[in-house]
Amino acid sequence: MQADCVPDLTDAEYELFRRLIYDKCGINLGPQKQQLVRARLGKRMRAGQFNSYRAYYDFVRGDTSGNELAGLIDAISTNTTHLFRESQHFEFVRKTVRTWLDDAAWRAANNELRCWSAGCSSGEEPYSLAMTLDDALSASRTPWRILATDISTQILDRARRGVYESHRLGTVPAEFRRRYFVPAGKRGDNLVQVHPSIQSRIAFAHLNLMSPTFPFRLGFHFIFCRNVMIYFDRATQEGLVERFSRHLRPGGHLIIGHSESLNAI
Repeated sequence: MQADCVPDLTDAEYELFRRLIYDKCGINLGPQKQQLVRARLGKRMRAGQFNSYRAYYDFVRGDTSGNELAGLIDAISTNTTHLFRESQHFEFVRKTVRTWLDDAAWRAANNELRCWSAGCSSGEEPYSLAMTLDDALSASRTPWRILATDISTQILDRARRGVYESHRLGTVPAEFRRRYFVPAGKRGDNLVQVHPSIQSRIAFAHLNLMSPTFPFRLGFHFIFCRNVMIYFDRATQEGLVERFSRHLRPGGHLIIGHSESLNAI
């Protein structure tokens, strides 16, 4: 097959992709997203030399390895974030953790602090959370761990590396910039890497939030799922919140984005 340019995406083909994406990852694409899907999938169309979107769709459905489906979802997913985004949430975590540590009953009932960054994108959220916890627990012997998951395998690879352009540290508190980042790459690259002591506290893993159950034996004190559910319809949001609730420890917190709402859920 030859494809010098991306073909048109017909309404029928768009509906096939829309339903596939909704079924596999819960993202609810409306009719206004047709040109976005056409543009996002263009690179994969050219790489595979597909002469129609239907041919590419059939290839995705027929790929039993699931690799091309993962590539499609990577292409469609929006991964926009920055370190200490919506910083009030991290201040809330810091104050809450210190309140818990002052409570002897809480300390007796909790020998470890566990957090989950659900939809961690390129790692800015779990690394911000890790810095916050390391600082808040510096005078405590309470161990802590973070699980960071995302549906995009490509973005998880970036997150694991923990390497960022130095200019992106502008939203990081000055003391944290000094304490938790080290130079990376060659001199003049203007790259920094999250300190290994912080990286070692985070386990990155692939997870689809649309899974009917989550494979976690222990509960979490904080579940971050910010700016993810805005892509889901109400029924999908309700199901996800219900599954989250099974994995929150008593007194734990589900933290969502400022632009999101759980009203009537």
